[in-house]
Formats: sequence, structure tokens, C-alpha cells
Amino acid sequence: MTQRFSIHPTHPQQRLLRGVADTLSGGGVVALPTDACYVLACRLDDKAAVDRMRAVRGLDDRHLLTLMCCDLSQLSTYAQVDNRQYRFLKGWTPGPYTFILPATRETPRRLWHPSRRTIGLRVPASAIVAGVLAALGEPVLSTSLLLPGDTDPLHEADEICERLARRIDLVVDAGGQPYVPTTVVDVTGPLPVVVRAGAGAISGMVDEEL
Repeated sequence: MTQRFSIHPTHPQQRLLRGVADTLSGGGVVALPTDACYVLACRLDDKAAVDRMRAVRGLDDRHLLTLMCCDLSQLSTYAQVDNRQYRFLKGWTPGPYTFILPATRETPRRLWHPSRRTIGLRVPASAIVAGVLAALGEPVLSTSLLLPGDTDPLHEADEICERLARRIDLVVDAGGQPYVPTTVVDVTGPLPVVVRAGAGAISGMVDEEL
């Protein structure tokens, strides 16, 4: 049965944040609101949960999933960045952006782009996401909640519960959410390259030399 937690978007209840973290720890797949669209999330090291999340989205194992972190403190574990790249990321996080970065050797292969050995990393400006990740004590894998055949991600808890009943474990309801996905920015080269324009301003971003 799919549970539903109603959590305040800016002052989330700690008891409920802990409950979301416990669901993730137990192998659950969770629908989380962010500063962009809703995402599906699960633990990084839980292959069964990752497979379930891909099945809900209709994704094969070549589709790049995103590592969602509460801040940049875990960056060096998963991505290779120099001082200039780090300064760039610090200036644009937290926010509704997904950054493509070179993966470290320690990064699990399920996070890699299949041909480039890169990862997608995200630090949302969301009190709910930050609270869940702090309670969990680790980053999570995520993907936009865009179902097969749909043109826009789901953004209402009622519809998510109706369409994904018994397919995911928990829906976090924080009221109506944006339905625009993140802006995706490739920072593996000398200049940032916007791969997909979405939520978040990009004015000035592409002019910053890395």
C-alpha cells in the first residue's frame, strides 16, 4: 500500500522527515517534491529499489539517474572537480539544476553515463529534500516523475497516489508543486554547456569560464 505524508513545504515536520528517511532505508521508492518537479527517489546502494524506480519510469539501464545531495560536502566522493568547477557549483547551488560531472572511480557504475563515465548531481533548494537527506545521512538516486506517454512530470499528490498506487511506497504531499524539470548543465569542459533548459535562471551561467 502506498503511504502519503502531508509535510509543510518550508517548515517540514521532523517526525515525518524521519519517516520518509526510514522508508528509503527500508528499500522504499518515494515521490518527493523539490524546487523543480516531483522526483522518484531511492537509496543509492539498493539495486532492487533502483530497478523498481526504473520500471515505474519505463527507463532502461542506459538512462542517467541523478545523485541528489543536501550540499556539496559529498561531492569529492562521486565527482572529480577542480577548484574552478567547485566555485562554479557553489555559486549555483542549491537550486533547480542538474550538473553533469566526471565520475570518480569509487562511484557505482549505475550512476555513470553509459559511454562518458559522467554522473548527474543535484543540490535542490528544498527544505523537505534537505531534511530527508539529513535524516537519512546519505544522498539518494532520483529521476523526474515523468511517466511513460506523458509530456509533463506529475505535480499533484492526488494524481501521483492514484496513478502509482501500490507501485511506490510513499508520496510526500507538500501542496501543488512546479512541473518543470531541472536545467541540466554539463560542466565537464572549459565552459558550462546547458544541455536542457528547465527550471532556474541561466543568465550569465554559460559565460562563466571553468
